[in-house]
Amino acid sequence: MKRRQFIQSAIAGTAASAGLGAMGRMQPGLAQSADSLSIQWLGHSCFLFRGNGLRILVNPFRPLGCTAGYRAPRVEADLVLISSRLLDEGVVDGLPGNPRVLFEPGVFEFRGIQLQGIRTPHDDLGGRRFGTNVVWRWRQGGINVLHMGGAAAPVTTEQQILMGRPDVAMIPVGNGPKAFTPEEAQAAIQRLRPKIVFPTQYRTEAADANACDILPIDNFLTLMQGTPVRRIGSDTVTVRSSALPAEGTEIQILSYRA
Repeated sequence: MKRRQFIQSAIAGTAASAGLGAMGRMQPGLAQSADSLSIQWLGHSCFLFRGNGLRILVNPFRPLGCTAGYRAPRVEADLVLISSRLLDEGVVDGLPGNPRVLFEPGVFEFRGIQLQGIRTPHDDLGGRRFGTNVVWRWRQGGINVLHMGGAAAPVTTEQQILMGRPDVAMIPVGNGPKAFTPEEAQAAIQRLRPKIVFPTQYRTEAADANACDILPIDNFLTLMQGTPVRRIGSDTVTVRSSALPAEGTEIQILSYRA
């Protein structure tokens, strides 16, 4: 099926290295503070994380359907994490350099950072329609990160234990056939209690309503009334461990830069 096409040449070159640690020099220009993490939103569920001398790119996509109005995220990274092999969150061809790629559940180490991929269904049918989604968990720049990818089914007790309590969580909120509804996103937030939530996979001006079957973010925000919301006038924000909310959850909304 065309939606499930994946660049096998890239996978072939990275499968053998997925579980291996790697040593290398820090890249110039990266956030080096031990207690801060730079987070850049590149559209849909794609983010670039900079901290500890590393650049971690999650869910690069091909501009198509709900991602048609976004630029292809061809940015330099040391490590690429993907949540599924679908075209909106698992396209690695065209990326510059030679980044390592992780695409399966499991525990991995890369340049001193431990990462865990947690298996969840990519639909409400136990994965029978869209297969497996990989939720990624790691600590970088003193921040515990949880990227939920295209999570679509309620978080189970076992999954909650594996995911822990994140400092920042990227959570899909726009419904559609393979992502949380706003209500399901709210339930996940109540269960995981992240300190900061970055909503993902919602309709923006870059996603044509006629070609995209996901909701705008307002549906989620209406449901979350009473939760502090901070709109960032940029596609990038720096999160510091010393400035995390002392209690409760804050929603931060990044702005896509066309």
